[in-house]
Amino acid sequence: MASKNNTDIKSLVIRVCVGTGGLAAGSQEVIDEFTKLLKKKGVRAEVLKKCVNKTGCRGFCAKDVLADVIVDGISHTYQLLTAENVARIVEEHIVGGEPVEQWLVGPEYHAFHDKQTKILLHECGHIDPEDINAYTEIGGYNGARKALTMKPENIIAQIKDSGLRGRGGAGFPTGLKWEFCRNADSDQKYIICNADEGDPGAFMDRSIIEGNPHSVIEGMIISGYAIGASFGYIYIRAEYPLAIERLKIALSEARSNGFLGKGIFNSDFDFELKIKEGAGAFICGEETALIASIEGKRGMPRSKPPFPAHKGLLGKPTVINNVETLATLPSIMTKGAKWFSSIGTEKSKGTKVFALTGKIKNTGLIEVPMGISLKEIIYDIGGGMEKKNRTLKAVQTGGPSGGCIPAANIDMPVDYESLAAAGSMMGSGGMVVMDDLTCMVDMSKFFLTFTANESCGKCVPCRVGTKRMLEILTRITEGKGKSSDIDLLLELGKDIKLASLCGLGQSAPNPVLSTLHYFRDEYEAHINEGICPAGVCKSLRRYTVSDEACKMCGKCKTVCPSDAVTWEKKQKAVISKEKCIKCGACYEACPFNAIL
Repeated sequence: MASKNNTDIKSLVIRVCVGTGGLAAGSQEVIDEFTKLLKKKGVRAEVLKKCVNKTGCRGFCAKDVLADVIVDGISHTYQLLTAENVARIVEEHIVGGEPVEQWLVGPEYHAFHDKQTKILLHECGHIDPEDINAYTEIGGYNGARKALTMKPENIIAQIKDSGLRGRGGAGFPTGLKWEFCRNADSDQKYIICNADEGDPGAFMDRSIIEGNPHSVIEGMIISGYAIGASFGYIYIRAEYPLAIERLKIALSEARSNGFLGKGIFNSDFDFELKIKEGAGAFICGEETALIASIEGKRGMPRSKPPFPAHKGLLGKPTVINNVETLATLPSIMTKGAKWFSSIGTEKSKGTKVFALTGKIKNTGLIEVPMGISLKEIIYDIGGGMEKKNRTLKAVQTGGPSGGCIPAANIDMPVDYESLAAAGSMMGSGGMVVMDDLTCMVDMSKFFLTFTANESCGKCVPCRVGTKRMLEILTRITEGKGKSSDIDLLLELGKDIKLASLCGLGQSAPNPVLSTLHYFRDEYEAHINEGICPAGVCKSLRRYTVSDEACKMCGKCKTVCPSDAVTWEKKQKAVISKEKCIKCGACYEACPFNAIL
């Protein structure tokens, strides 16, 4: 490409994030503007198609739109881009040779990535997810090619040696599950990808599919060949339209290249895949409910055994792995079991993808080695608390079925065993950070509301028990708690975990039980003192100003819509009971948590 001022440019590549977050922030408009302006500079259409590229999620969602501008192999990354920024980047950087410094990523961007170990997400910000050639050019499908030259038993042995465990929940050894299915006697077997990601705030599987769908397809080819399955389903919730669209494109391209269908890769192995869109029921993340949904039945779990590896889809042996597990397989096949097992801890190998959200500065998608500490994730990668005057209170891991880990345990390693010992779980990978203004009773009520609503209703402990627990939590947050409620919650929670049919009911009480264990004093304050220490539960607010905590800033008076706050400079605020309409604006505005 030649230009008026910078005539010696030999190559230009522009990569723009087009994951769901990037598109929501305006990445398509950024791409369109780059294309339009470069075309005006005389860049031919066929050259433009190669130099302006779409990529998947870059991870640092808080800084979208993110874009790389690579001139003659020298890359600069821009953040928070809008279409209006593009003209200046084209003129000053691409044409003039001087990057626009004020829009470049800063130290926090590099800190966000420094402690990550990217295997699954490595290519998501680099390759076009809608171009199979972009995937094959970096070695894509080489793992599947290699697998088809091996004996299935040897592939299973390699996965077992790698230490890979299922990334969708309890962490069952992947190779062992495959072995059970491989050894089952049947004329037909199935492989299913569980992409029914339903946890609030979770977007790991969606982002992997949006950014690198071929890695999932390749993983399914490897697993299908290993267990003896000639057909597979990708079960994905219909609320993921972009992921579904890119899966359809990827499947079509794979078929056109001979990677799916009859005699794939010129071998004697036939393999085909089909997308099944789910209606968004959280219970369908449970494997037997998922199978029922594919079969056209209501998504409800059944008792086990028999396990799906022996009797699954249509009564045939079936392996169900989630997106993250399957997308890991190509790297293990090409780099080896020893390489993968060298990452992580003794019992938790490899990396884990987390959706890092909540009251934290740097939200986004991260991939970290197993065994990294919560402290490193929250402060080194996440940048610490969102607000400077707030402190860490707890971290929720494992989604609505996980537990809340207190700040006192901040140095604990993140692996399957440590999280379970702390009363939480790995789950699919949600991680919600909470500050000192979070009410742990209200947080438990939030998660239990979700699981109670998503219960399929098949078994009494889950159907009735979660409703009763939710009624008690609601009563406590409304200031109507009884002294016996804490013991009743503990009893109900333990019984529901023991007696429920599937993983939803067996884990639904976790948020309540973990907060009762670590934050029992908050429950007692709600019940015995009639106050919410965090000031979240509106029914328990007294609308008085603490003499000790008030710093006389006057912010409460500024936001009060009913002129109920009396304040003068260097004087503590006073709230009039007669004028106060209990809207809560003063609570939100006070930076010192001085309003009770």
